[in-house]
Amino acid sequence: MLEHGGNLNDAVIRYGVARADWLDLSTGINPDFYPAPSLRADAWHRLPEASDDLAAAACAYYGAPQMLPVAGTQAAIQALPQLRLREHGVARVVVAAPAYAEHAHRWQQAGHAMREVGYADLPDTVDACDVMVVCNPNNPTGARVTPDVLLRWAQQLAARGGWLVVDEAFGDTTPQLSVAAHTGAQTGLIVLRSVGKFFGLAGVRLGFVAAQDTILNGLREWLGPWSVSGPAQQIGIAALRDIDWQQGTRTRLLAAGERLQRLLADYGIDSSGSAMFQWWPEPNAAAFHDCMARQSIWVRLFTRGAGGIRLGLPPDEAGWQRLQQGLQVWREQTEHTEHSA
Repeated sequence: MLEHGGNLNDAVIRYGVARADWLDLSTGINPDFYPAPSLRADAWHRLPEASDDLAAAACAYYGAPQMLPVAGTQAAIQALPQLRLREHGVARVVVAAPAYAEHAHRWQQAGHAMREVGYADLPDTVDACDVMVVCNPNNPTGARVTPDVLLRWAQQLAARGGWLVVDEAFGDTTPQLSVAAHTGAQTGLIVLRSVGKFFGLAGVRLGFVAAQDTILNGLREWLGPWSVSGPAQQIGIAALRDIDWQQGTRTRLLAAGERLQRLLADYGIDSSGSAMFQWWPEPNAAAFHDCMARQSIWVRLFTRGAGGIRLGLPPDEAGWQRLQQGLQVWREQTEHTEHSA
């Protein structure tokens, strides 16, 4: 299995610091999570039948004509390569890189002819693939592709029976980038959305897939019955319908993302990202990761490709101060190393 952020148990074991003493910035998840409502008395007793209310709430929030609830977008990321293989055979797959590593891993694992391509080179590869996967905005770099370009690529791929998979897991603070509304009219366009990131409900394991009937029906059959728990359905409906919370949270996250980028810039770090994380291709990434960990600050170390560091948002003002102190220690450590060289 690939390594991901949020692996705080690894930090506890490796550095011998109690879990409660860590500042965990290793994910891009909103630290100010949605306050889950009380569950119905039978939430743990009843089998989780498919909820029309959940699908309707998702369509209204994401602007898609139809959506399939899934147990987190990871479920769809794992299922789509298998579904494509069963229905169309081995595909030539391009995955935009760097990106959430599970995409490339799962397409390759399924036996497809997969290659990773940088965002700048994607336009030159559309005609040479059957499936293209793009995270928009990208995790971890924050790279973006405009909707008109994505829709043009989708049309090119659809002309030969291809798919364009757009992972919009971090798209809640940039709704203008979403192409979910076009999934009903555009054949082969598949959009993934997540409740875990913006709503901060990663533990609920709830996501959605927008696409045409043929693809959604195939996914539904592949995933089988009861794929989304009853409690997740209830919490998801409440979160997706809470417009006031969404608007206030979007404003706060955008401000916090700008603050994080400014803080890093104060320490000479030129980062990019989204409202919920910042990333940069740190040349001494392993040393930075270790320096932060020795101060009980857990960050995301990327070792694949160009490598780098990603930081999520601190949960409170004390967290912001700890991060600033950690960055100061890193700067002093770096300056000492340079002077000693």
